Amino acid sequence: MKEFELKNGIKSVYKKNTETPRIALTMNFSIDNEEKLAGTHSLMTRLLLQGTKTYNNEELAKVLDENGIELIADMKQDYLRFRMLCLNEDFPKALELLSDIVKNSTFVEFDKEKVKMKGELVAELDSARLKVSDAFVKTIYEGHYYGHTYTNILETIDGITKEDVVSAYKRILSESKKVIAVVGSLDENDVISLLDKHFDDLTNNKNAVKTYSAPKLDSSKKVEVIKEDAQQAQILQGWFMPTFKEEDYPVMLTINTILGASGLSSRLFRELREKRGLAYTVRTSCEVRELSSVFSIYIATEPSNIDTCLKGFKEEVDKIKSELVSEEELQNAKNNIDGKHQFIVETNFQQSSSLAYYGINDLPFGYYDEMHKKIESVTPQQVMECAKKYFTDNSVIAVLHP
Repeated sequence: MKEFELKNGIKSVYKKNTETPRIALTMNFSIDNEEKLAGTHSLMTRLLLQGTKTYNNEELAKVLDENGIELIADMKQDYLRFRMLCLNEDFPKALELLSDIVKNSTFVEFDKEKVKMKGELVAELDSARLKVSDAFVKTIYEGHYYGHTYTNILETIDGITKEDVVSAYKRILSESKKVIAVVGSLDENDVISLLDKHFDDLTNNKNAVKTYSAPKLDSSKKVEVIKEDAQQAQILQGWFMPTFKEEDYPVMLTINTILGASGLSSRLFRELREKRGLAYTVRTSCEVRELSSVFSIYIATEPSNIDTCLKGFKEEVDKIKSELVSEEELQNAKNNIDGKHQFIVETNFQQSSSLAYYGINDLPFGYYDEMHKKIESVTPQQVMECAKKYFTDNSVIAVLHP
């Protein structure tokens, strides 16, 4: 793995996987300022592949299709991401197109795309699972940029102008920290030369920092969502947890796997579904962002079982806070985490995404190797202490029911 910087200081990495016919690139731009209106960044991202000064919408789609180039622009709260996959011989052409999109997007389809986005959000919110998740995120991140959910966007989207979108993109383009990760089998000197050719004129702010602070949760909150046609209840309960730069993060990943992220073998699945028949689906997850992370428990159940399920959550959380996990269960959780990681970095495309994610978050490109060692060293005592520390009374509960 070759780490380097472009002439303008863009932190980059090239991982050579020999005898792979397709090469993948991920390019991340940090998002360090809150959007003025919820949905501005989302609308901006949707428009980035809708035409440039060189190609209109149809022409761009045609040239990408003719050359077998897969190009995706998407956005997380902390960064804007471009991902690209193509045959090795098409890499120069793909970089030329990506460079054109990054530097020369016209946003001419603004009005059409805004109407389309609004309709899609309304349709998405017909999903009970997404609707309760929207309420949960909006509540735990109340008043914070991270809490700009679909319902927030629908409240503000009509007020977003094309000028808002163009201004937001220009700011990101000129003020952001940028990271590039490439994975493939081409000669590394050729890759570096092509990257410099197409991107060394971009402004890169290596010292970019967030202009907003981390969110806080100082009390417990509960929100109910009524959906008359719902056939089952949806419940989410969550707590703030450490981010990937904190010492407790690998411990919480392990707790996540023990409680609900390991499928059939997880505690919540065995207790609430297998033994008590309360759940259609039950699982836990960790949603990690740069300034904060959230651990959550989700269950889908009969509406009559809401209180019983919440009691079941508490029982399992209290148990991991008061009883040491066995060495066998702990090792199984560690093996599960490592196995999942191997699965999600099988392809060049997946590897480039992971490397760029580490880079944009100021982590070493070899971050997972460090994390793996830390996870392997987690003890039953650490699991108990960490559970006591983060599973406090300050949680958010979101419930959807008929």
